[in-house]
Amino acid sequence: MYYLITHLRVVTAFTMREISTRYGRSPGGYVWAFVEPAAYIFIMSSLREALGGLPAEGDSYVLFFATGYLAYMLYNGMYHYLASSISGNKSLMRYPTVAPIDAVVGRFILQALTSAVVSTVIIAGSYLTVRHSTPIQWEFVLAATVFAWILALGVAFLNMVLFVKFPIYEKLFAVVSRPLLLLSGVFVIPTDLPHPMSDILLDNPITHVVMLFREGFYGENWYDGLDIWYLAVCSSLTLLLGLASFTLWPVARERD
Repeated sequence: MYYLITHLRVVTAFTMREISTRYGRSPGGYVWAFVEPAAYIFIMSSLREALGGLPAEGDSYVLFFATGYLAYMLYNGMYHYLASSISGNKSLMRYPTVAPIDAVVGRFILQALTSAVVSTVIIAGSYLTVRHSTPIQWEFVLAATVFAWILALGVAFLNMVLFVKFPIYEKLFAVVSRPLLLLSGVFVIPTDLPHPMSDILLDNPITHVVMLFREGFYGENWYDGLDIWYLAVCSSLTLLLGLASFTLWPVARERD
């Protein structure tokens, strides 16, 4: 019980510290968490609408881009924030009561709460542009969110180790992951693309996160190609592999 209480206190302290350092030092602070994704969605939907035609689904470009981009950011935002948990708090790792996992949990809590609030506000605003809306099926939205966070947590754990062990891998990973936004079904429906591009997108588990998230807004089974079992297996195996790597190698010590 003592160790649990100590862990909770350290995680709480980390979370409060992250709030201060992440949002307290920049002009506008927490407002930018809303402004950045909202501005991106507005610009992209406006450009696409100016070209004419209808969105791939529904009657609102804003909602279509919002559901795709926010689903993608549930993974990408969480991963990037967690990946620097140790390097961003290296000086605190010297304290005997502080463990590397405390920094990861603290950042996870803050990013999860921020993502939930930002996504809710932006989706609510996007619905103002919809002519014919359907009830939101929250079970799909929540399932997609959980899978995205599990996948992000696993990749972050794994990369925190691999970045230390193999410095060249960090540069290679940055290059390979750069086009990930375009390869995750954010702007298109994967099955609308010709072979083999559709297969490439469907091999990406983040694409299934996006499709599952969108099902909550456009109705069940409107996507061909969605494989929840594939998404669950990829997320679970990635998390197990990441936890095993993070546990076996003392990342914080090697960072010093």
